[in-house]
Amino acid sequence: MITLRPSNERGGADHGWLKTRHTFSFNTYYDPKHVHFRSLRVINEDWVQPGMGFGTHPHDNMEIITYVLSGELEHKDSLGTGSIIRPGDGQRMSAGTGIQHSEFNPSQKEPVHLLQIWILPERKGIQPSYEQKSFPEEEKRGKLRVIASPDGKDGSVTIHQDASLYVSLLAPGEQVEHKLGNGRYAWLQVAKGAVELNSHALAQGDGAAVSDEPQFVIGGKEDAEILLFDLA
Repeated sequence: MITLRPSNERGGADHGWLKTRHTFSFNTYYDPKHVHFRSLRVINEDWVQPGMGFGTHPHDNMEIITYVLSGELEHKDSLGTGSIIRPGDGQRMSAGTGIQHSEFNPSQKEPVHLLQIWILPERKGIQPSYEQKSFPEEEKRGKLRVIASPDGKDGSVTIHQDASLYVSLLAPGEQVEHKLGNGRYAWLQVAKGAVELNSHALAQGDGAAVSDEPQFVIGGKEDAEILLFDLA
């Protein structure tokens, strides 16, 4: 079964310095039909204006992945980490017992476009940690490249949950296929462009929940960038 989550039905707001769209309930947006999907709790699509960002604030007991689509995002946290997250990077912050961080657009000219993803951890009280790796474009072109997984497979960043995140760049006519194990689920998020998922058309910002589909095909309808979550 494939259930679509159209982009134009998401929550969100335009604060001037920040435009945001929420796939799942977040902050003041609440929809009892869209609180989470399995362990996937948040997919926020954010556009942050130059020189603006999120000041220091706390998190706990959450696996947080930031995926930059264009521009750059500067990260600082209470572990002493300081980094710039760029397109192609896989970044994971385990909030665990508690962490504080800030995220700013360091550019004075260009906005930053990103997805912020929260995944519920397998257990509470994990030691806070941070990890960031770069994944070259050629590893994602026309194929599914795992960038986050519970065991760090294929050089991916490690998350504390039975969930894997794959990324793919698809040209028109290109296809990728994914098989789900018994009792597993998937969520597809279209970050850019347009694709077809087993004959279902999805455009930028659209999502889809997949269950009871042991195998499915994602085909590019125009140049596209997709995120695929394989979930317990």
